[in-house]
Amino acid sequence: MRDDLRDFLQKVDALGKLRRIEGADWDLEVGTATALNLRKRDCPVLLFDDIKGYPKGYRIVTCTGSTPSLVALNLNLPMTDSSLQLLNTLQENFPQWEASLNKFGYEVVSTGPVLENIISGDDIDLFKFPTPKWHPLDGGRYISTGDVVITQDPDTGDVNLGTYRLQAHGKKTTGWHMQPIRHGDIHRRKYHDRGQPCPVAVSLGHHPLLLRMGSFDFPPGTEYQFAGAIRGEPVKVIKEEITGLPIPADSEIVLVGWCPPNIYKTEGPFGEWMGYYGRETQSLIIEVERIYHRNEPIIVGSPPGRPPHDSSCFLQLFSTARIYNELIKSGIPGIRGVWINQGTTVSYLIIISIKQQYAGHARQAAVLASQFRITGRQGTYVVVVDDDIDPTNIDEVLWAMCTRSTPEENIGIETLETVRKISGVPLDPRIARGVKSLVSSRAIIDACKPFGWADEFTKAVDLEPVVVERVRAKWKDI
Repeated sequence: MRDDLRDFLQKVDALGKLRRIEGADWDLEVGTATALNLRKRDCPVLLFDDIKGYPKGYRIVTCTGSTPSLVALNLNLPMTDSSLQLLNTLQENFPQWEASLNKFGYEVVSTGPVLENIISGDDIDLFKFPTPKWHPLDGGRYISTGDVVITQDPDTGDVNLGTYRLQAHGKKTTGWHMQPIRHGDIHRRKYHDRGQPCPVAVSLGHHPLLLRMGSFDFPPGTEYQFAGAIRGEPVKVIKEEITGLPIPADSEIVLVGWCPPNIYKTEGPFGEWMGYYGRETQSLIIEVERIYHRNEPIIVGSPPGRPPHDSSCFLQLFSTARIYNELIKSGIPGIRGVWINQGTTVSYLIIISIKQQYAGHARQAAVLASQFRITGRQGTYVVVVDDDIDPTNIDEVLWAMCTRSTPEENIGIETLETVRKISGVPLDPRIARGVKSLVSSRAIIDACKPFGWADEFTKAVDLEPVVVERVRAKWKDI
């Protein structure tokens, strides 16, 4: 099955969801056009060409997964414009994908489109490719925001795909900014602890499915396998000759080189996924030794920023499905639904709907959900509501919070040591600058009717279903 970035764009174009933009300036115009496009309810994929200062054919694509229909196309699922319908499909497919991972190890091939052009030595120039300044206060130009950074664990052989920002420092040097505990950083530290440079390969253009795999927190060494399970066949890779790393055979551009120990450059600030600028910092570097690229290459841009940003729709739906399935696997009964609001930054507000079955049921579900793999380092609030509340309807959730809970009895934070001093991330604007221990907290809001007297709780105003259907049949326009 041939299914690379160019095939994806052909499919998008056939659906009328591709918008071509010519003549944009790499200096803020590409980023601004992308941000404005993301504010539209049904924003198209943007393909920038004839970018200022670059030859025609050297392109950037953005907004590849910014709506439910595009996320479905990314993941090889039935097309839908409904977030809820796609969420249900994801929840059904996740266990199947996980169960079949062992069948979809990557397939090594001898050649592929990425080998059409090979650049080495003094001919290397990162600025040969359109490198945007995405946000007004960014500290420089970022060649990769929708990348897949490929590293390998020197002990286990696990291959990781991670999406990390790379600032272009010069013709042959990029920054490499990672949060601690990311798998790429674990691999890097193992090499550096031995006094060795870490081999790195960076794909700058690829089918959006690989970007989705790189931007989500999977178990170690399973990103290629998940991509294969979703596609229904292994990802084809080439064993890159300098680093030995498996690079996607149909990538548009791949940089390969080394991250040397104890060499840092000032990097940032950069407009990040929490909607604030990440701090200027001393980041590791990658010294590029070779570049592979296709003719007329395409860079995948996925600039973060104030939600909704380029990846927020995917992360909202994928994270929601993952949390729901983790709760089901945990054995906690009565889980009716989970929802993450796209505008609240990935998993920083998790809403869980349950049918209460015992005292403490709501808090048990909330504490557990706050500490899964994908929520343990990124989160703030977990709200639990009764099963008569639609967790996707923020007005209903707020109504339940304001009428079924009290701050004194139903918000757990100071009284629950388990939700204090939890691991945090350096991009969180609430964490004080300069601290060595990156910790935050979780607030658990039990917005359910009090279990002990739920049957006696004041009846909510509601509509009679039979009359609702009768009225809708009579007056369809309302």
